[in-house]
Amino acid sequence: MLFSTIPFFEFLAVVLALYYAAPRVARRPILLAASYFFYMSWNAKFIVLLLTLTAIDYTAALWIARSEGHRRKLFLILGLSGNLSFLGFFKYYNFLADNIALLLQRPPHSFALAIILPLGISFHTFQSMSYIIDVYRGQQKPIRNPLDYALFIAFFPQLVAGPIVRAREFFGDLYNWKRPVGEEVLRGVMLIGVGLAKKLAFADQFALVADSYFSNPAAHAGALAAWKGVGAFSLQIFFDFSGYSDMAIGMALLLGFHFPQNFARPYLAFSITDFWHRWHMTLSRWLRDYLYIPLGGNRHGTLNTYRNLMLTMLLGGLWHGASWNFVAWGGYHGALLAIERMLGRKMFEDKPPMWLYPFRAALTTVLVTIGWVFFRASDFTHSRYIISQMFSFAHHMPNLAVPVWLIWLAVFSVMVAIVEERWDFFNRLARGPAIAFIAVMIATMLMVELFGVIDKQIPFVYFQF
Repeated sequence: MLFSTIPFFEFLAVVLALYYAAPRVARRPILLAASYFFYMSWNAKFIVLLLTLTAIDYTAALWIARSEGHRRKLFLILGLSGNLSFLGFFKYYNFLADNIALLLQRPPHSFALAIILPLGISFHTFQSMSYIIDVYRGQQKPIRNPLDYALFIAFFPQLVAGPIVRAREFFGDLYNWKRPVGEEVLRGVMLIGVGLAKKLAFADQFALVADSYFSNPAAHAGALAAWKGVGAFSLQIFFDFSGYSDMAIGMALLLGFHFPQNFARPYLAFSITDFWHRWHMTLSRWLRDYLYIPLGGNRHGTLNTYRNLMLTMLLGGLWHGASWNFVAWGGYHGALLAIERMLGRKMFEDKPPMWLYPFRAALTTVLVTIGWVFFRASDFTHSRYIISQMFSFAHHMPNLAVPVWLIWLAVFSVMVAIVEERWDFFNRLARGPAIAFIAVMIATMLMVELFGVIDKQIPFVYFQF
């Protein structure tokens, strides 16, 4: 069930009705049953995998808490190994097998298996790994009730594509649950509506252009067509993923849970460092807390800092997908972060003067857009070709059709982002006059009606991870 479909909203309505009609003692089992039903609606057989990973991490955390000395580290390693083994097999086996075949000069896919990637495995694996690491560090008490822990892993709003929620955030709400007040309900409804509009009226429209270009880049030669195609994907992935995140946060809020923000207008960032403070924020802090800092962070000299940045971003790229393209994407961002650190950390973390801000934001957006080529292209050969076209001076007649109204839609989105950056409009909307809230929601639904891609279902981009 896609978040943007009628069957999902019917499912959500039933869950909300049952949840609030039931006595408090029955609410957690209802959420857990609904979450498993949601997961099984995609591929029922993978429920065994989800249950197995849940049991491994639940048990590992209890053993870690009861042990001392080297035994604690042993149980931590066993727990992490269980998670990484499943993730490694389902997501990276064929990638490794194909590279081994290449080294042995064997035909491609000689050792490949017909593996279906379980939905959301990267997200719930990172979430469960953070839990047992926090228990090991003494930052989180082990959860004694297995059903409570199972709900933490399977909670349907963020199960498929995040945000990546920490255990202390989730269980803080679960064990101190309060019925959402009116302002929270309005904000939850608003986030669901805005997220739906981002997906159907913006992301899916830009997806039509991006898919047309990336399906056959050679048919759309020239710099103008390349920038159109890559720019369309740049907007698609933002509206797609931030739309999903908005809907997940909104649904959680209606159920009494407070998820962390995942996006903060990333295309207004004034540096790559600032971009990663705004883009997929829950992943950024996960990489910082569980990878970059344990590697040494910036504590052991300049060269080690650059190394740690590169390793973190390379592994972050590989987390997104089993392809050298994703490794290149992570390495590209790691190199840019290292260059910014080399030029002066304060320069790229402190907001520049107003007169300089537009130029810095434009440069950052261009650099990020170039990186999206590796993320979207089918392979490394296509990536190199597209980037060469983006900087080609050869004259070609543009043959990638982009409707004028879609360009104006992009301009409108930038204007809304600037207003939101300056006045925090949407966060204040739920506290403002009812007429303003109603007007915005009507405008949002009107955009879905006018611009929404209704005739075809385009999956969320991050569902493949």
